[in-house]
Amino acid sequence: MGMKGKIALGAVVGVVVIGVVSANAGNEGAKDRGKGASASAGRKPGSTAGGASGHNGGNAGNGVEKDQAARPAFSGDGSYQVGKDIKPGTYRTTGNTDGMCYWERAKDASGEIDSLLANDNVTGTSYVTVKATDKLFKSRDCEDWEAVGTKTAGSPSGSRVKGDGGMYRVGVDIAPGTYKSTGNKDDSCYWEREKDALHSIDSIAANDNVTGTAVVTVSAKDAYFKTTGCQDWTRTS
Repeated sequence: MGMKGKIALGAVVGVVVIGVVSANAGNEGAKDRGKGASASAGRKPGSTAGGASGHNGGNAGNGVEKDQAARPAFSGDGSYQVGKDIKPGTYRTTGNTDGMCYWERAKDASGEIDSLLANDNVTGTSYVTVKATDKLFKSRDCEDWEAVGTKTAGSPSGSRVKGDGGMYRVGVDIAPGTYKSTGNKDDSCYWEREKDALHSIDSIAANDNVTGTAVVTVSAKDAYFKTTGCQDWTRTS
């Protein structure tokens, strides 16, 4: 577990629908994912934590968090003790390419499979909430992580969302509404409506792998919308 190029636990190619597939019971965040991106070494992580202004897909991402601007927090390469090196809270990395960014939350520093609470390979943007009870947060080949504030305001006006953009914060990065993605092939498109950024099975409100056309209604009650390997989404209503 110490080398780069890990694959998120439960990453498989196949239909991922709540109630049908339950992966790696006992690991809080090791859920099946529709697109099992394989991380590989070779990309140098970003060196300027404050350089990314957001993860806009098409015209999405115009929301502004007025209570607390995103700010640099820590490097995208390293292992961090929670409560010592980093504080509990929600963090964001953006601008990642080709699934080379890998992160994990762990309950100890043993490096064993049983220590994992949640993990993922990232293309585009990922939000992760680190709990006070977590012991370690690891990040490899990611762009730098920044802390994000509590969502109190935002008015995203865009109607398009990048289909491989990763996670979008509902009400800040994208507006609630019904979105359509067309021309997807071989179940390569995976989407997920999420209740939070803990990345546990219970975090998923709904998800699916798609061939052809996908239509999803993102609720104002959703916290995040995740999209991987899809054609771009257009808001229809």
